[in-house]
Amino acid sequence: MEYLLLIIGFVLLIKGADFFVEGSSSLARFLKIPSVIIGLTIVAMGTSAPEASVSINAALAGNNNIAVSNIIGSNIFNGLIVVGICAFISGLKTDKDILRRDMPVNILITLILYIMIANGKLSRIEGILLLVVMIFYILNMIRDALKKRNECPAEQNIPLYKALFFIISGLAAVIWGGNLVVNNASQIAVSFGVSQNFIGLTIVAIGTSLPELVTSIVATRKGDSGLALGNAIGSNIFNILFILGMSATISPLHILSESVIDCGILLISGILLFAFAFTKKSVSRMEGAVCVLAYIGYTAYLFIR
Repeated sequence: MEYLLLIIGFVLLIKGADFFVEGSSSLARFLKIPSVIIGLTIVAMGTSAPEASVSINAALAGNNNIAVSNIIGSNIFNGLIVVGICAFISGLKTDKDILRRDMPVNILITLILYIMIANGKLSRIEGILLLVVMIFYILNMIRDALKKRNECPAEQNIPLYKALFFIISGLAAVIWGGNLVVNNASQIAVSFGVSQNFIGLTIVAIGTSLPELVTSIVATRKGDSGLALGNAIGSNIFNILFILGMSATISPLHILSESVIDCGILLISGILLFAFAFTKKSVSRMEGAVCVLAYIGYTAYLFIR
């Protein structure tokens, strides 16, 4: 039964992502704004739902380690694997707004997070500060979206109600499919005698990022690299500002020294990705392969330590 549910989970992920991307792209065309804006907001927040669920529930239960490590681990996965695989598939053209605004913001807030947790804790005040920054970031995104409405030509589009249906049903399928994959893959791993620690570092960490991965791959294959890259970068920003901000506001977080090191690695990966995107204003297939190899190296480091 676990194997059957695992297959069903992957089918839901793939088909759900297909609907989600189609609906999101159609909504962008209906609103006459670039799809990258939708990727950075609706798609990014939607695909981050599993991380939000895991981290906020962990904070409510007082399990601070999971709340922090889940977000940092997912962000490293998004930056290196999600962007890396999408770039390796066909190369990713870098939207000028992502390069000018969102990638620097991603690096800046990661640096701020690193400074905040260097003392071994993330206080309630610091959590509230992250949420305030999130509000300003969203307001800035809305302002930019309104400015660009007239720049986007009207295109043939599916009806609005259909686009919204695709977004809601697609997102539901993606999240449900992700949960089925994580839960059943974990049960299969246990039946083979694999340790819970191994499962936590691999299946759960990667599983909560499956929505970002599948959604971005589908967007890339449809030729919408702006939505694909916006999803990955937007998810990272949302994860830090909203999810960690909300988690710390609910319950101040005590940070392990390993998480501080991982946050430093996240900062380095963000700078590396920005450097790749800045050159030739795109992430090439070779650079995508480097990102994937870097993540494999990071995973090897996790098991060694």
